[in-house]
Amino acid sequence: MSSVSALGSSQIASEITTVETRLQAPVTELQNQVTTEQAQISAWGVISGSVSTLAQALSNIKDVATISSRNISTSNSNTATATASNLAATGTYNLTSISLAKSQEIYSSLLGSGAATLTGGTGSLVFSTGGKTETIAIGSGSLTLNGVAAAINKQAGGVQASVIGTKTGARLVLQSSSTGSSAAFSVSGTGALAQFDYSSGSSHIGETLAQSAVDATLTMNGVPITSSTNTLGSAITGVTIALAGAGSAVVSVSSSPTNLSSSVQAVATTLNAAVAAITKETKFTAPTTTATGTSSGGSAGPLLGNFSATELKNELLSSISQLVASGVSAGAVGLSVNSSGTISFNSTSFAAEYAKNPTAVQTLVSDLYTSLTGITNGALGTSSGSASGVVSTKSTGFISATTTSINGLITSIDAQVVQVEKQNAAQLKLLQQQYTIAESNASNASITQTYLGIFLGSGSSSTS
Repeated sequence: MSSVSALGSSQIASEITTVETRLQAPVTELQNQVTTEQAQISAWGVISGSVSTLAQALSNIKDVATISSRNISTSNSNTATATASNLAATGTYNLTSISLAKSQEIYSSLLGSGAATLTGGTGSLVFSTGGKTETIAIGSGSLTLNGVAAAINKQAGGVQASVIGTKTGARLVLQSSSTGSSAAFSVSGTGALAQFDYSSGSSHIGETLAQSAVDATLTMNGVPITSSTNTLGSAITGVTIALAGAGSAVVSVSSSPTNLSSSVQAVATTLNAAVAAITKETKFTAPTTTATGTSSGGSAGPLLGNFSATELKNELLSSISQLVASGVSAGAVGLSVNSSGTISFNSTSFAAEYAKNPTAVQTLVSDLYTSLTGITNGALGTSSGSASGVVSTKSTGFISATTTSINGLITSIDAQVVQVEKQNAAQLKLLQQQYTIAESNASNASITQTYLGIFLGSGSSSTS
């Protein structure tokens, strides 16, 4: 009688493992696809960061007119300092016989202390400055030097007050709020305040003139100049001179592209970084073989063959190679692209071209801003807000749109993986059940066969 055969437990486990591997194959393929998509998102993140840095550098050349194009210096900063706008007239200006503008200062006689009550009763102070008068009433609660000074300063008019204390007493010091001869003042008081009377040219007991209000005077290239302040804002077009001391100084104003050049250099540097980032993420490295015959496999960037990434790189490079304005090219100002796609900037060439035609160079830089800003806005998107800070318009850049699309695809694939894994689990469970039943049936059949063999063997034996 033939025997009943059955798969052993180890064979069943091997069969289940084989089926499980086959069922896992599509899941693995989907998971590999997710890994690929995530690598693309990461690559776009790197590119987005580099383009954002470029956009920040571009903001410094947004308004070329505000970038200082003048260099100004003074031969003696202890005598005068100066600043210049882009409208400043270039040239050399000799400042001689400088005498500073001053405020008027007077001080009272020596009194007991700042907190001691003044005798003579309440009253008021009347200040006369340039034909205008200010009246300050002092109540009994403020009838001290400190109280009088506080009342004057609260008025915040043409005179300021302070109290200077010494070992032997205190004095009330009055000073005009501004400099120049027009700031000269007189004061008259009533009651206890009559002791602070002062009028130019008159003698008053207890009041002393410490400093007269005078205008600043000087000559500039031989021309006499008078100013009520120590700041000259209109003597030279576009130049502000701050007088600091008596004496002489030479102010020199020259055309200088240094600040603009530095801003363009920053754009070139960040532009290079953006191009390099795109190159890395789209690059294919071919396999190599060493002299010993050892071979290393090639590698591909996550965005190899991606049209959007490649087009972004081409647009960035074209913004330099095709840049021309008012007859001046990018190459003429030291901006160039070599055969490997690297941007270089020569500040010496920039300065030389600027010296010949500053307006054309400024126009070129403005055009560079416009071109690159259009590219970066297309990649990153734009937003603008109202005066209240509420965003009124907004556009989404293609990088954000691309990564959003990829994230949506990843979410969809993840859902597929979950569904397939559920189906796989159900199939494996059913298969395990079927194998368990089959093994049980085979085991029962084998037992039955054994008993039949014993029975049939004993019944067919012969006797002698």
